[in-house]
Order: sequence, then structure tokens, then C-alpha cells
Amino acid sequence: MSPHVVILLASYNGAAHLQVQLDSIAAQDWPRWSLILSDDGSTDATRDLALAFAATRPAGQVTVIDGPRQGATMNFLSALDHVPDGAWAAFCDQDDRWFPDKLSRAVEALGTDPRPGHYAARTIIADPDLNPIRPSRRFTRPLGLRNALVQACMAGNSSVFNAAAVRVLRDAAPAARRAGVISHDWWAYQLMAASGARLIHDPRPCLLYRQHQASEVGRNDTIPAMTARLRRLMAGDFGTWLRANYDSLAALDLPPDSRDLLARLDGVMRNPPPRAVIDLRRGGFYRQTRAGTAALWLSAMTGALRA
Repeated sequence: MSPHVVILLASYNGAAHLQVQLDSIAAQDWPRWSLILSDDGSTDATRDLALAFAATRPAGQVTVIDGPRQGATMNFLSALDHVPDGAWAAFCDQDDRWFPDKLSRAVEALGTDPRPGHYAARTIIADPDLNPIRPSRRFTRPLGLRNALVQACMAGNSSVFNAAAVRVLRDAAPAARRAGVISHDWWAYQLMAASGARLIHDPRPCLLYRQHQASEVGRNDTIPAMTARLRRLMAGDFGTWLRANYDSLAALDLPPDSRDLLARLDGVMRNPPPRAVIDLRRGGFYRQTRAGTAALWLSAMTGALRA
């Protein structure tokens, strides 16, 4: 039986762009989808647009719920609780535009393998009017926990999870909420890698990723964006984020090899140089580019990863 994909859209004051995204969802060539739109207390017309869209769809296909009003990450984590048993899930941002085959390509890639599976893809970075600028960066190094613990590279706006993965995400979400993880997509990549899930990063873009002030943090292809990331890395913010992610995973029953890597990461965050550098090397942690990995090593050598 072909899977049913539940789209989880976390919204907040997104009326300016939401209709474009809703129209692109309606245009999907994968017919078995439903939408849960979790609105985080919008004060514009976001909720009205969502309810009007729901009225144009078959009964029950679109559901509008109240988010926890604690930011986008907590909104996504909360929305996972509403995915029915046996369904797949797809994260969705409010201001992108999906390509018509976004869901069908993910379903085909993940296939019928019963193991947890996490699919993500490249995107086309676009300006505020959705004029294409360039494809997002293509990752060439292997996916896995040694990468996931120190880099978010499975974009949430392109991520799709099979039913087995949804069960893992849903069971782990309470620990993530308690730990205060900063990024739902980074957490999901880490959790999937730590749980031994299949990880697929499609080199073909699957959506237009609208860039404006609110989404600029997601870019990694410009000098200002890379400079801002490096500044946060060296300022210690990154170490705080690592600690929250670590706390969310350490509370779970994970395979021994994943727990060993977590212990190495704990050493990187806890120990001063040069011990932190030794733990970084022995853990084999890496980012997708040489420059990114070099910046990671520099931050460990200067003690910036200590949380």
C-alpha cells in the first residue's frame, strides 16, 4: 500500500507568502497527502488563509491546530505528536514553493525498506519574489553521526521521513523539548543518524527556498552567511547548541556505537584544549567542507566549543 504523507507546516505571521506554498502543496503529483498546519499565534491573515485553503480540499485533508507559541522548532516538535501511526511525515516551511514531484521523489527514494529512513534534497535559493538565484550546496562527504553531531546538512524544508522514522522522531521529541534544541532539522538528522536510519540526500533540488530577513540564517552559500556562522562558532554559541543536542540524545536508548560518539562529543565540549582536540580527532567528527572542518578544529583549539 502506498504511504500516506502528513505534511507538517509550522506557521507564524506568514500571510505574505503562505498561499504560494499552499498552492504548491495542492499541486503535488503524489495524491496521498494531508496537511497539519500548526499556527503559533499569528496576528496577520495566516490562519484565515489556512482555513480558506482547508475549505477547498476534501474533508479532513487539511487540519489547522494551535502551536505551543515557543518558536518554530518547538512548533515542529509539537506537530509530530499529531502524525497518525503508520503515516509518513514531511516538514514544510511557510514561505517556500515546492516542486510538483517533491513528495513522489521522496517516496520513491525511500521505497519499501522497513528501517527508519530520512530523505532530504538540495533546494534552489531564490530571492524574495522567488526568482531563482542558485542551487544550494551539494554535499559530497558521507552522511552519518560523525557529521550530524557537528553540522546540520539535511534541510528541514526538504525532509521526508518514513513511518518507522516518524515513530523514532515522535518518541524522542519530548527529550528534545526538555533539552531546548535550537533546530528541529539538525536534531532530526542527528537522531536519524544515531538510530541507524537510512540517510538520503538527493542532489536534485526539490523546491524554491525563498530568501528574506527571516530565512537568511539558513543560507550557507554567501560570504556574509559563512562569516556569520563562523562568528557564532567562535563566540561559543555553537557549543551551547551542541550541548542542547547532546542532552536530547543522551536521554535516549541508542546503539553502543552512537553512545560512544556522544561520549567523545561530551569530551570535546567539556574538556579544555588540547584534550578537546584529542577527543575531536578520536571521534572522527567532520563537516562537509575542508574549510568547515578547519573552523571546527580551530574552535576546539581555542576552547569555543565548551558549553
